[in-house]
Amino acid sequence: MAADRRSSWLKGVLDLLVLSCLTEGESYGYEIAKALAEAGLGEIKGGTLYPVLNRQEEAGLVEAEFRAAERGPGRRYYRLTEAGRAHLAAESAAWADFHRAVGDQLNVRGDTT
Repeated sequence: MAADRRSSWLKGVLDLLVLSCLTEGESYGYEIAKALAEAGLGEIKGGTLYPVLNRQEEAGLVEAEFRAAERGPGRRYYRLTEAGRAHLAAESAAWADFHRAVGDQLNVRGDTT
Protein backbone atom coordinates (compact mmCIF):
# COMPACT_ATOMS: atom_id res chain seq x y z
CA MET A 1 0.00 0.00 0.00
CA ALA A 2 1.32 3.41 -0.87
CA ALA A 3 2.46 5.36 2.17
CA ASP A 4 0.59 8.49 1.07
CA ARG A 5 -2.68 6.55 0.89
CA ARG A 6 -2.16 5.12 4.37
CA SER A 7 -1.36 8.59 5.67
CA SER A 8 -4.54 10.12 4.28
CA TRP A 9 -6.67 7.24 5.64
CA LEU A 10 -5.02 7.56 9.04
CA LYS A 11 -5.82 11.28 9.30
CA GLY A 12 -9.51 10.44 9.53
CA VAL A 13 -9.17 8.09 12.47
CA LEU A 14 -5.98 9.06 14.28
CA ASP A 15 -7.83 10.91 17.03
CA LEU A 16 -9.87 7.78 17.79
CA LEU A 17 -6.85 5.52 17.61
CA VAL A 18 -4.97 7.70 20.10
CA LEU A 19 -7.93 7.62 22.50
CA SER A 20 -8.15 3.85 22.09
CA CYS A 21 -4.56 3.54 23.31
CA LEU A 22 -5.66 5.01 26.63
CA THR A 23 -8.55 2.69 27.44
CA GLU A 24 -6.42 0.48 29.70
CA GLY A 25 -4.88 3.34 31.64
CA GLU A 26 -2.42 6.16 31.23
CA SER A 27 0.37 6.35 28.70
CA TYR A 28 2.82 8.81 27.21
CA GLY A 29 3.45 9.85 23.62
CA TYR A 30 6.23 7.42 22.73
CA GLU A 31 4.24 4.45 24.09
CA ILE A 32 1.16 5.52 22.14
CA ALA A 33 3.15 5.85 18.91
CA LYS A 34 4.78 2.47 19.54
CA ALA A 35 1.40 0.79 20.15
CA LEU A 36 0.01 2.21 16.91
CA ALA A 37 3.08 1.09 14.97
CA GLU A 38 2.84 -2.41 16.47
CA ALA A 39 -0.81 -2.52 15.40
CA GLY A 40 0.36 -2.10 11.80
CA LEU A 41 -0.61 1.54 11.41
CA GLY A 42 2.85 2.79 10.57
CA GLU A 43 5.10 5.29 12.27
CA ILE A 44 3.31 8.24 13.86
CA LYS A 45 5.78 11.05 14.35
CA GLY A 46 5.69 13.42 17.29
CA GLY A 47 4.81 16.33 15.02
CA THR A 48 1.58 14.50 14.22
CA LEU A 49 0.87 12.82 17.56
CA TYR A 50 1.38 15.67 20.02
CA PRO A 51 -0.98 18.13 18.31
CA VAL A 52 -3.66 15.40 18.49
CA LEU A 53 -3.03 14.91 22.20
CA ASN A 54 -3.05 18.68 22.78
CA ARG A 55 -6.40 19.06 20.96
CA GLN A 56 -7.84 16.20 22.97
CA GLU A 57 -6.65 17.76 26.21
CA GLU A 58 -8.15 21.13 25.26
CA ALA A 59 -11.43 19.37 24.41
CA GLY A 60 -11.49 17.65 27.82
CA LEU A 61 -11.14 14.16 26.33
CA VAL A 62 -7.82 13.45 28.05
CA GLU A 63 -6.03 14.75 31.10
CA ALA A 64 -2.29 15.14 31.15
CA GLU A 65 0.27 15.19 33.93
CA PHE A 66 3.97 15.92 33.60
CA ARG A 67 6.24 13.70 35.67
CA ALA A 68 9.95 14.16 36.19
CA ALA A 69 12.06 11.08 35.54
CA GLU A 70 14.93 9.81 37.66
CA ARG A 71 17.02 9.56 34.50
CA GLY A 72 16.45 11.39 31.27
CA PRO A 73 13.74 13.86 30.44
CA GLY A 74 10.37 13.92 32.16
CA ARG A 75 7.26 12.65 30.44
CA ARG A 76 3.75 13.88 29.99
CA TYR A 77 1.30 11.09 30.83
CA TYR A 78 -2.19 11.08 29.34
CA ARG A 79 -5.36 9.39 30.55
CA LEU A 80 -8.94 9.32 29.28
CA THR A 81 -11.58 11.40 31.00
CA GLU A 82 -15.17 10.22 31.26
CA ALA A 83 -15.97 12.59 28.38
CA GLY A 84 -13.14 10.95 26.42
CA ARG A 85 -14.55 7.48 27.04
CA ALA A 86 -18.02 8.59 25.91
CA HIS A 87 -16.56 10.29 22.82
CA LEU A 88 -14.52 7.21 21.95
CA ALA A 89 -17.57 4.95 22.25
CA ALA A 90 -19.80 7.18 20.12
CA GLU A 91 -17.21 7.93 17.45
CA SER A 92 -16.06 4.30 17.29
CA ALA A 93 -19.64 3.25 16.53
CA ALA A 94 -19.90 5.94 13.84
CA TRP A 95 -16.56 4.83 12.36
CA ALA A 96 -17.71 1.19 12.32
CA ASP A 97 -20.87 2.20 10.42
CA PHE A 98 -18.79 4.20 7.92
CA HIS A 99 -16.30 1.34 7.52
CA ARG A 100 -19.17 -1.07 6.83
CA ALA A 101 -20.67 1.30 4.24
CA VAL A 102 -17.32 1.67 2.46
CA GLY A 103 -16.83 -2.11 2.50
CA ASP A 104 -20.33 -2.67 1.15
CA GLN A 105 -19.78 -0.16 -1.64
CA LEU A 106 -16.42 -1.66 -2.58
CA ASN A 107 -17.94 -5.15 -2.63
CA VAL A 108 -20.75 -3.97 -4.89
CA ARG A 109 -18.27 -2.35 -7.28
CA GLY A 110 -16.00 -5.38 -7.17
CA ASP A 111 -18.81 -7.83 -7.96
CA THR A 112 -18.67 -8.54 -11.70
CA THR A 113 -21.10 -11.45 -11.79
